[in-house]
Formats: sequence, C-alpha cells, structure tokens
Amino acid sequence: MNKRKAWGERVNPVVQSIPPSGIRRFFDLATETKEVISLGVGEPDFVTPWHIREACFYSLEKGYTMYTSNQGLLSLRQAIAQELYNKFGVSYNPKDEILITAGVSEGLDLAIRALISPGDEVIVPEPAYVSYAPCITLAGGRPVALFTTMEQGFCPTADQIARLITSRTKLLILSYPNNPTGAVISKKRLQEIAEVVCDADLLVISDEIYSKLTYQGEHTCTAALKGMKERTILLNGFSKAYAMTGWRIGYAAGNPDFIGAMNKIHQYTMLCAPITAQTAALEALKNGHQSMHNMVKQFNQRRQLMVNTFREMGLPCFEPGGAFYAFPEIKGTGLSSEEFALKLLTEEKVAVVPGNVFGASGEGYVRCSYAASRKDLSTALQRIAGFVKRYGLRAKTKVIYKSLVIG
Repeated sequence: MNKRKAWGERVNPVVQSIPPSGIRRFFDLATETKEVISLGVGEPDFVTPWHIREACFYSLEKGYTMYTSNQGLLSLRQAIAQELYNKFGVSYNPKDEILITAGVSEGLDLAIRALISPGDEVIVPEPAYVSYAPCITLAGGRPVALFTTMEQGFCPTADQIARLITSRTKLLILSYPNNPTGAVISKKRLQEIAEVVCDADLLVISDEIYSKLTYQGEHTCTAALKGMKERTILLNGFSKAYAMTGWRIGYAAGNPDFIGAMNKIHQYTMLCAPITAQTAALEALKNGHQSMHNMVKQFNQRRQLMVNTFREMGLPCFEPGGAFYAFPEIKGTGLSSEEFALKLLTEEKVAVVPGNVFGASGEGYVRCSYAASRKDLSTALQRIAGFVKRYGLRAKTKVIYKSLVIG
C-alpha cells in the first residue's frame, strides 16, 4: 500500500513555490503589535466621500441587488469610455472594449491568464508591485525582471527593454505612477518604449491605477500613444483616487479580442463585479472630481513633508511624482531592508514595507505610504529619525534628488 502524502504535499507545486505577499506579512505583524503607526498598506486614510456612499444606499433602497451583465453596467462602461476619451483622446467602444472587474487586481489576473501561454516570457520593470510575478507564474509564464535604479528615476529605458526581448517574450507590464517608488514616466520615454514594443510585436499591460494621483504635469496614457491602443490592455479603477479600496471595483480597456477573452475567464470565476460597487463607481465618475482633487492636494502636502524629512535625516529619497509612496534608501544604516523594517516595527512601532519584496532591485530601500494622517506621519517620522540616529549612517551614501518626471 502506498504511503499517503501529507496534506501540504497535495497542494499544486506552483502555488507552493510562491511566497506569501511581503506587504501583507508586515501588515499582519503591524496589526499584532499595539500602538503601531502603519505606513505599510497602500490605502487612503480617507473614508469614501459621502455622496458616493449615498448613491450606494439609494441603489439598495431601489432594490438594485441583482447580477449585472458579465461585462458590468453599460452606463458605467459608457462613463469610463467618455472619461478616457476626454482625458487622453483614446476611444473605446463600451459594448465590447471595456470590462468591469472586481478591482484592478482581478483585471491584472484576467489579462495575464488571457494572454499568457506556458513558457511565455513577461518583462517586468522592478521595483514592481508584488502581484505581477506571482500572477505570471500561476499562468505558466516566466517573469523576466528588468532592474531600474534611483539614478535613472526608477523608469526603464527602451534599450533596457530591447536587450531583454527573446523569441519567447510576449508581454511587457508597465505601471506608472509606480508602486512602490512613486516614479512617473515621461511621455518621451514612453514613446521610445512604444517604438520598441511595436517593432517586437509585443503586448502591454498598463496598470494606471495611480494615474489621477499625479502631482505635476499630466499623466500619459500608454494606450493613447501611436500604435499602442490595439496591443495594450489598460487597467484602472477607483480604489486609490476615490478612497474606495474596500469596494473592489476596477476596469480593463482594450481591443475586443482581449476583452472578450478576459470576460470568458471572468464569467466563470467572478461572474460580475458587485452592482452596489458599480453604482458607487458611476457616481464617483459623475460627481467625485472635487473630492478627489481635495484628497490629492492633501497627499501632495504629505508627500513633501515625508520626502523633505527623510532627506534631513540623511536618507537619500527619490522624489515621487505620483501615487502615495516614498521609497527612501536605507543602505547607509548598514541594515538590510528586512532588518530595517523589522527593527523599526519592534523598536519604534512604525510599520514600513521592506523594498526587497518588490524585487531584488528594491533591496536597500523601504516603502513608506503617506496615505496617513498628518499627525501620524509627523509622529512616525520623528520615530524613524530617532531610529536612524541610533543606528547611524555607517556607509557614505550619495544623495540623489531626481526631478518628478524622468525623461
């Protein structure tokens, strides 16, 4: 009789090989520690604006509790299409080129599974959001890391991408403004990348969830560039700009072949995004601009406070042009990213995320979210300053202050 396998051995080995999210690990540690100020999870500290919540309440009173189309409410898709045209001049047919998803996270998973075949390679500029590589691996693909540095503004160059392209390369993932660095890519550099992508006949997933959190200049939509609309799946949503993380509502826009393939997977797994969240998202698009701008204004003030304070401590800090993260370099303390984050949590009760969870190029940095109250930020920064002073800056570091948009 064959020996029975342990329960853990019966789990899909691909799933077994993937580590848990480094962000959630430190979030869980923070919640288990009393009186912690968390600069870890990327979530606005604002409550969803009242008029958006009110729209949800009214929809429930009217009995809107049923399924929607798999693709989502047509009225919401129409509003998204109109906004994309008004802001970026890119035109999508709401009937077959837009899909409403349960957050951008689902949109990312659907896009990767719809496009990737086993063995396909996907270029991922790092530091990168923690979900990209695992989703590629789960789909049978191979993530190919492209290292970026603070010196280059944490933005890839067209030449870097070209050097990584092989016969198996199918897809490039772009995410700007970037999580975790806050980097914003210039239109000029994005156009250069687009030329390489078109020449190599690659596809692109462009995660633009932080597009409305751009502090200077205008966000460049990847799909709006010459030759890019038909080969790009544009991902965006409502979590960050409208303080709607818990609503889990996002969207994907792309050519009907891609959206149709994504919808096949969507209808057999999620079926449709919740109708209450879709109703709230529609209200956000129609009437949420002032609330959003007020939040962005406060994020900008906090951004300046955090970056300036890190520099005063002697920690080199790239100036983020978007999102709500600072990514200070902590190499001068002599601590690794993990050591810095763990010691800061246990000794000063401040939670940050070690940079290495965003890829090997993130080692020597930590991610700090400034989507927290100004009071909490001030207290946390005081504690970090004391921590840095106690450990000292053992290595001589070069302070690099890059402009907001790297060209």
